[in-house]
Amino acid sequence: MHITFHGGVREVTGSMHLLTTDSDRILLDCGLFQGRRRETEAKNRTLPFDPGILTTIVLSHAHIDHSGRIPLVVNRDFTGRVVCTRVTAAACEYLLLDSAHLQESDARYLNYKAVRSMLHQAKASPRTNRVSKRAAKNIRKMLKRGRDDLNMEAIYEVMDRYHMERVRPLYSVEEARRSLEFFDGYPYRQPVTIGKNVTCTFYDAGHILGSAVTMIEARENGRPYTVCYTGDLGRFGNPILRNPTLAFRDQRTDVDLLIMESTYGNRSHDPVAGTKEQLRKVLAETVGRGGSLVIPAFAFGRTQELIYRFHQLYDEGEAPRVPIYIDSPLAEKLTRVFAEHPEVYDRETHELFLEQGKNPFRFPHVKFVSTVEESMALMRDETPHVVISASGMCEGGRILHHLRYKIHNPRHTILIVGFMAANTLGRRILELGTRKEIEGEGEPPTVRILGKEYPLRARVVQLGGFSAHADQSEMLRFLKESNLNIRKIAAVHGEEEQTLAFVKSLQREGFTVIAPRPGETVEVK
Repeated sequence: MHITFHGGVREVTGSMHLLTTDSDRILLDCGLFQGRRRETEAKNRTLPFDPGILTTIVLSHAHIDHSGRIPLVVNRDFTGRVVCTRVTAAACEYLLLDSAHLQESDARYLNYKAVRSMLHQAKASPRTNRVSKRAAKNIRKMLKRGRDDLNMEAIYEVMDRYHMERVRPLYSVEEARRSLEFFDGYPYRQPVTIGKNVTCTFYDAGHILGSAVTMIEARENGRPYTVCYTGDLGRFGNPILRNPTLAFRDQRTDVDLLIMESTYGNRSHDPVAGTKEQLRKVLAETVGRGGSLVIPAFAFGRTQELIYRFHQLYDEGEAPRVPIYIDSPLAEKLTRVFAEHPEVYDRETHELFLEQGKNPFRFPHVKFVSTVEESMALMRDETPHVVISASGMCEGGRILHHLRYKIHNPRHTILIVGFMAANTLGRRILELGTRKEIEGEGEPPTVRILGKEYPLRARVVQLGGFSAHADQSEMLRFLKESNLNIRKIAAVHGEEEQTLAFVKSLQREGFTVIAPRPGETVEVK
């Protein structure tokens, strides 16, 4: 048996690991790389194997950096199944369609920009090298039917006439919809056959609703093998979710290889217990300045946790009760997934809300924003409020528009509540905001949003207690307090600095551990 690490190694996104037996090829996750467009575009389009060889895809959870290339694989002759928990299957119905829609929208916009730029150059005055207002207006009229409605027929006609290469999405909405037919959802702790003499069992990972630690058992040449894949491991004590599993079934405790995430391999988070008070303080300070709280958040997981925390604060009368807007149609749909699966909530959620007859994610001050018109009106709203919007790393979506309207005003706060991968806009805002806080007064740094530079005058605050990933101490707790007997660990899903630091800390604790490189194959012994 072998494992080849194709993605999410010495980096955070693009998780993809291929388990090979004599009879089967089983893919552990099939994630999208996220970051700079030019770099990730090539990586996402290039599959390091023929999808036709795959028997099964085992999906740890629904986040796009773990699931986002499944439609691409399905569209290239994959004939197996996608095996995951029931909640993960339900969430992917929305997340994969949304991913495809965003890719189609981005492709249309990039093609429009390319044609507009070419026509502007063609119409530019030889003397000034600029296009006249009349010519620019005529170009805009030709390429757009309205303010935001692109005339794709005209755009493609120009591209074909001048032999311009089109930008194409990785996959279409229709291809994403077709991929959903391959999903099979299962409950936790139920063994599932995924190959010849190969089964997997899902256990709570505590990362997002439906996330799983996957225990894979195989028999090859008369010998049993066990591989455990943590996916993304969650925190202990987070609301809504149960803690990461520590007690596994006895016959599955001897693990030949543990594939373990290392996102925060050298860091400690703020305590979960203090998160609600920190949120109250940031909200009170922002509203006290007459400002609004802008929160980039993943539509699945972080958004629902924020709603839960605000619900607690408002019920307790411990925070200014300003309106809370969830400006993400996807988040509204995924919040319904949360509401439909109370069987996987933790005990606290049952006691605080369900047993009191309350929905944790619905209360009078929460408003879901659906239409573009409503979103645009909210962007211009100068009264204090909270807006939670995707994407969580500020790489696209409606959050970009809220940022460009608010980032230059010192009354407002940009609240960072999740991991920001390298080379994302969210990481840049966090780093510049942290530097500005340290250096104090002076010329504000600038941030480029949708092609335009904006001064960063808003306050940037990070609350580490909201992280959905276990920190170093919590990962060590999983290793030491679980009933697993681990022979070897492969540290994955972490930027190289974090992964290598985690490897050293585990070696000091007496574990045998490696940090595989992209494309490296490890034999399971």
